[in-house]
Amino acid sequence: MAEYREMRVTPDRYLTYRYAGASGDFNPIHLDDEFARSVGLPGRILHGLWTMAQVARAEGEAAGDPLALRSLSVQFRGLGVPEEEITVTSTVREERDGELAVEVEATQNGNRLVRRGSAVLRI
Repeated sequence: MAEYREMRVTPDRYLTYRYAGASGDFNPIHLDDEFARSVGLPGRILHGLWTMAQVARAEGEAAGDPLALRSLSVQFRGLGVPEEEITVTSTVREERDGELAVEVEATQNGNRLVRRGSAVLRI
């Protein structure tokens, strides 16, 4: 039953500033390129929760209703950066009792940002 789905999104250069305001996470690794580099990062990095939100969005869009997402669990593993495309992939593993069990992952340039994700969707 393995059905495969994919969604692509490219965070723009200002995303981390907007998301900091929305989330209240003003950590300078998300806002200041120079600071981020000084602590060994490639530059500003995306907020992990923004990446998780893209996984949730992909599942809601795939189901045709964002309210169909019953649960979502992810492991954050990599660092995402602005202006580089992110691919969210979903593989349906099981259908039972009006729900789909889905494995999810988010990658950017071959780097896994989210892995071992799982979602349950109401169908």
